[in-house]
Amino acid sequence: MDGLRRERLWRAVTERAGGEWPEAGWVKVVCSAAGELTGVDGAAVSLRTEENRQELVASTDVWASGLEELQFTVGDGPAVEAYATRGPVLVGDLTVEEQRWPGFADGAAAVGVRAVFAFPLQVGAILVGTLCLYRRAPEPLIGDALSDALILAEIATTAMVSDLGHTDGRPKAPWAHVDAEGYYDDVNIATGMLAAGLGISLGEALLRLRAHAFSHQIPITEVARLVKDRQLRFDTSTDP
Repeated sequence: MDGLRRERLWRAVTERAGGEWPEAGWVKVVCSAAGELTGVDGAAVSLRTEENRQELVASTDVWASGLEELQFTVGDGPAVEAYATRGPVLVGDLTVEEQRWPGFADGAAAVGVRAVFAFPLQVGAILVGTLCLYRRAPEPLIGDALSDALILAEIATTAMVSDLGHTDGRPKAPWAHVDAEGYYDDVNIATGMLAAGLGISLGEALLRLRAHAFSHQIPITEVARLVKDRQLRFDTSTDP
């Protein structure tokens, strides 16, 4: 049964690519398919490392990418937990479990999220990222939808590996190039600037950026751009 389900989902993904190698990469196609096939309102795939580095690879829309950024800003949330625990995190009603990730729950509620489902992306024993599904209605992901989501997470992992470069000569996806512009590039630059300016570690500098973004309720990417453009300064080692 799983074999037939996997074949059906692979076919659904490849049909969305029109039978061609997708210029934006396979992860983008899988992400869009996951949003449609599981009956949720948004989906996003993020590349993650154990050093708490994160990069948004694909999303269905600005709403979903904003929710990934929210998790990056507060440093917590369902995708963060799914990566840390190596298992799915399924929350059918976020208001019931709002104390699980208070920072994320408040921000998510403000933009209409009521349910969220996160899945780790894993190649053998190596974790490479997460697939996160977002829903505006408080409704669990069960039955066929859950089975599809689990397999789509596997397909997303395969897509990520394919996007990084194929042995048959296929080019890398745009997001996979070393010199590609990353979603959080400004954050990385601002973190380095802050660390150098205050004489603190990169980890502490990132915490300062996150604290400022959270306390002022603005995206961390916006805070980073202000720091990079020298429109925002952290003048002391205790300035949030």
